[in-house]
Amino acid sequence: MKLYAQTSGVGPELVLVHGWGLHGGIWDEFVPLLETAFRVTRVDLPGHGRSVWQGQETLDAMVAAVLDTVPPRAAWLGWSLGGLVAARAALQAPERVNALVMLAGTPCFVRQPGWQSAMLPSLLESFAAELRDDYDHALNRFLSLQVRGSEHAGRVLRTLRAKLLAQGEPEPAALQAGLEILRSTDLRAAGARVTCPVLLLMGERDMLVPVAAGAAAARLFPDARVVVVAGAGHAPFIQQPQLVADHLQAFLLRQHDKRSDEVNA
Repeated sequence: MKLYAQTSGVGPELVLVHGWGLHGGIWDEFVPLLETAFRVTRVDLPGHGRSVWQGQETLDAMVAAVLDTVPPRAAWLGWSLGGLVAARAALQAPERVNALVMLAGTPCFVRQPGWQSAMLPSLLESFAAELRDDYDHALNRFLSLQVRGSEHAGRVLRTLRAKLLAQGEPEPAALQAGLEILRSTDLRAAGARVTCPVLLLMGERDMLVPVAAGAAAARLFPDARVVVVAGAGHAPFIQQPQLVADHLQAFLLRQHDKRSDEVNA
């Protein structure tokens, strides 16, 4: 099943996958910084924005829907939950993903033995319960956590709130499925099988996915680097859009040039 997607720009293919509860419109101010260098495709995950919910409750089902929608070969950038989607795509279809960027993302969002730079399981469980009882409050509380402690928190929170319902309310079942994916997914052991280069872009003041999680995650991938965005929380591309775009472009164009050299060798 194809999802709703928007494509703009000229250059190497780049796929953007949004985070929990939002939609492709969250990239509206960020995409213009990229589309002179890349052909950018941004999707709405199932049950978000303009994509219909058809019971895609598992991470693999979401990945399959995105793969069915986007170009056959591209770099993938996933924000937060979208980072898990992108990382799983790189594992499931390595021939489709030529570079992976996890923006405020991690292969495991929940604390485990030996993995302490992560959320407590009770946080996600409380959101799931609150969604059933007070949908609007749960969404707003999650948005508030994304900006807590960061520079310009008020401005970023207003942006997130304005975008949240701009394309209609996300499907409650899709939100519950996303929380379960965040709670239960652990791709740490699979990291060694990711064959493409990986960039972990972390917010310096991120309270949900701390910088230490990026450093720990980088050790799991064969070819990974970490970049920390100063002053940013869980949404660095809103707080420091030009800086994030510059880091992203430098990483992806370096990989593109390397592949071109290998082809021409």
